[in-house]
Amino acid sequence: MNEQNLAAEYKIAQQKSAKPMLWVSMVSMTMMFVGLTSAYVISSNREDWVSFELPLALYASTLLLLMSSITFFLAEKAIRKNNRLQTTIFLLLTLLFGIGFVFYQIQGFYQLRDSGLYFVGEGSVVSSSLMIVISFAHLLHVAAGFIVLLTVIYNHLKKRYTATKTLGLELGAIFWHFVDILWILLFLFFYFIR
Repeated sequence: MNEQNLAAEYKIAQQKSAKPMLWVSMVSMTMMFVGLTSAYVISSNREDWVSFELPLALYASTLLLLMSSITFFLAEKAIRKNNRLQTTIFLLLTLLFGIGFVFYQIQGFYQLRDSGLYFVGEGSVVSSSLMIVISFAHLLHVAAGFIVLLTVIYNHLKKRYTATKTLGLELGAIFWHFVDILWILLFLFFYFIR
């Protein structure tokens, strides 16, 4: 077997293992958030637990992240039709909605502070501190999502995706949708467990 055939087989093997490896990593990320939310639930039984309304900015951020998932889905549909212009537009909209999500998440932290709930120090309570830790952990995953999304946009602009060659875009979309679903679940968790 020559080197060209070996390289081709190696590339096929990499492509076949990409999705399963992504799923494994997402399961491990999910387990981390299960641990963090478990700490939140256990802590909610403390005598010094303080319930509070979710900042309005978190509602806006949730809507923006949901919109970003829809536009990423539409980008996938567009590339499968080889519509490069629509794919570009939807990917850029995904990026803008993602930036909006981060902006409103940060505004949510400020709204907590303005209502007298701090992360640490005087005025901090366990409930707001844990919520900020969990939200910030999610923001770190969103940052990873931005790296993925920017890579997808770069590869798309370099014409590396076609109607029949979409693996990189699919992997990016799976991760982005995961981050989206994760936040929606966290948002509902914070909404119902106060």
